Amino acid sequence: MKIVYVHMHLKPGGVTTVISRQVAAITKGNQVLVITGDDPPADFSAPHIRIDGLGYDDLDFPENDPPPNETAEAVISAIYDHWPDGCDVIHVHNPLLAKNSRLLSILDRLKQKGFHLFLQIHDFPEDGRPWSYDITRDHPSDCHYGVINNRDCGILIKSGLKPEGVHTLFNMVAPIDIRDVQGEAIPTVLYPVRGIRRKNIGEALLLSLYFPDDTPLAITLPPNSPMDWFVYKEWKEYAEKNELNVIFEASAIYDFRALVADASYLVTTSITEGFGFAFLDPWTAGKALMGRKLPDICSDFAAKGIGLEHLYEKILVPAEWIDCVAFEKRWKRCLRDTFVHYGAAMDESAASDGFTNLCQNGGIDFSMLDEHFQRTVMDRLIGKPSDVKRLKEINPALKRFRRTPAFSGMISRNRNAIARHYNQDAYRDRLIGIYKKVTTIRVRHAIDKSILLRQFLQPENFSLMKWCDDELE
Repeated sequence: MKIVYVHMHLKPGGVTTVISRQVAAITKGNQVLVITGDDPPADFSAPHIRIDGLGYDDLDFPENDPPPNETAEAVISAIYDHWPDGCDVIHVHNPLLAKNSRLLSILDRLKQKGFHLFLQIHDFPEDGRPWSYDITRDHPSDCHYGVINNRDCGILIKSGLKPEGVHTLFNMVAPIDIRDVQGEAIPTVLYPVRGIRRKNIGEALLLSLYFPDDTPLAITLPPNSPMDWFVYKEWKEYAEKNELNVIFEASAIYDFRALVADASYLVTTSITEGFGFAFLDPWTAGKALMGRKLPDICSDFAAKGIGLEHLYEKILVPAEWIDCVAFEKRWKRCLRDTFVHYGAAMDESAASDGFTNLCQNGGIDFSMLDEHFQRTVMDRLIGKPSDVKRLKEINPALKRFRRTPAFSGMISRNRNAIARHYNQDAYRDRLIGIYKKVTTIRVRHAIDKSILLRQFLQPENFSLMKWCDDELE
């Protein structure tokens, strides 16, 4: 088969890694071409072509962005120059994020020209990304969609797509091999993450208060975006001021594999994930994972025999530890602003019920707070050892952090299950099978954006940290 991969850029990161692994998986017996709006890194080995009109919008000089039909014709010319008989499938990554406001019109043109489109969704703009949401356009219709977990598959079907046109494509997992690590780091509890807001850095700092033998928390990378950097900097300053045992940007100090090798265990406190590499990667390195569980993501892994039942789903904080009146006011304002940003009407009654559910039994999940309220909780814990003990009594899962987990049997079982289900051969078979369906099954369907939004924007699960950024203030 001849497959074209399209993405707005190939900067280092999650989607670029996925594209590289897809190319590597299907190269044997197939041909590939990658078309991107920006130059790839020097070590990107697949055949590739840059077409500027596929890149991010030029916000400073929008008149410099070429019209959609011009870019679509450039894509078509690139394909036929590479293969005179054309391609079988155009595999487009993350097309719903409105970082290129012309992309959907480009895809419409390609569809009109008879190309088979497979649109793989890693991130939904409806899922806490209002700044990437195009209120003026419908999502592409009458083409095949791909998602990276079963939750998203169900959501798209509920939103109007037909099952034969929605395909779950779990990512391939590349094991972390630490057998030949050169050099040493130091023993830590490792949070291998870029410190963006959704990774819930404040909760990782909270967990560090319960680590054994004053083991430091190591966070590997800083964020890239200014929006995330401001919050990240505040946490760095807070940790320094309160003498918390935290190493920020640990990957700038130590080799990453050495950090993994010397870690007591790895941790995650993320409040949202797409595929969920964080729940799989540690086991491939022979390390246990501790921290927060995301049930709608982890259910896919449990179905494949990967044990994550020891992870917690909530850290309940006594409501009297924060100013609940101020919290409710901010929460409702952010919820209302978010609905406005999406062009949707908020049901005041549903909002009130949602807040009531949020504060049931006199406790609030730490991840539902924003950084201001999280620091209020942290101030209590740092200043009153008795509150550290009380929080542990409310949340027995915190007791597990007082000792290094003895999970040798679970590590072996999980590592074997991951190797069995997420290897390159299984990935290749699944990917080629999807491409064959894309070329042979014609679908007539469309996404109802209002239904899709309601699947994600639910008051009872509305986290200030996930949904409320400076752009919404």
